[in-house]
Amino acid sequence: MNTNTIQQQLPVNEILHGDCIEAMHKMPANSVDFILTDPPYLVNYRDRDGRTIQNDSDASWLKPAMAETYRVLKHDRVAIMFYGWTKVDAFFDAWKSAGFQPIGHLVFRKTYSSKSRFLRYQHEQAFLLAKGRPPLPKQPLADVMDMPYSGNKLHPTQKPVAALVPLVRSFSLPGDLVLDPFAGSGSSCAAALLTDRKYLGIEMDAAYFQQATSRMNRVKERISAKRSSSSFPRRVDDACVASCLKANKLSAM
Repeated sequence: MNTNTIQQQLPVNEILHGDCIEAMHKMPANSVDFILTDPPYLVNYRDRDGRTIQNDSDASWLKPAMAETYRVLKHDRVAIMFYGWTKVDAFFDAWKSAGFQPIGHLVFRKTYSSKSRFLRYQHEQAFLLAKGRPPLPKQPLADVMDMPYSGNKLHPTQKPVAALVPLVRSFSLPGDLVLDPFAGSGSSCAAALLTDRKYLGIEMDAAYFQQATSRMNRVKERISAKRSSSSFPRRVDDACVASCLKANKLSAM
């Protein structure tokens, strides 16, 4: 079965509401080109406003979810997954059990502290994970990057689109399908759409699902408005992303 036939069986450019393990189990194997996701860190997080994240204190989902992400990812492709450093052993065990091979580690510098104890916590981290032997990127990214503050308006651990766009560009091609099984506020999906990729998000929490869906509708409207401009090219590219960043609307879109 060729790639086009497989992807015709999938919902594309949508956020699905439900359990990602169940949703991915219904997807064909080897059906997505790139996975970019920020799963619960297993730390029972609660922000200053009292917002929480489902399954953030229960690790029973971790191995089944990682097994499904590995299954649906195409051969010789990669996934980037954020994780909580205090639970790195659990995440590593789940990734290795699924079949992933760690091939890189990313650190995202923040200008603010999310928490202070023995140290001030001023970074996020993610592993680059391979299925098979993916080709090397033409212009490898630095493994330390800046992560601007997203404002966390839509989700308590909302990642800024500006930090995700380079990842999407480096490890996928225009027209590829990007999966985020823990979609949250939809940042990965927005980064995919703004760089001319297709996306598929899955979110369990009803409130965050609504936020992500509304956000992606706003992103689509903004892209459509830009495309309708006679001075703007039909393909989504740097100009659209730069325009959104300049307008400071990527976090609220």
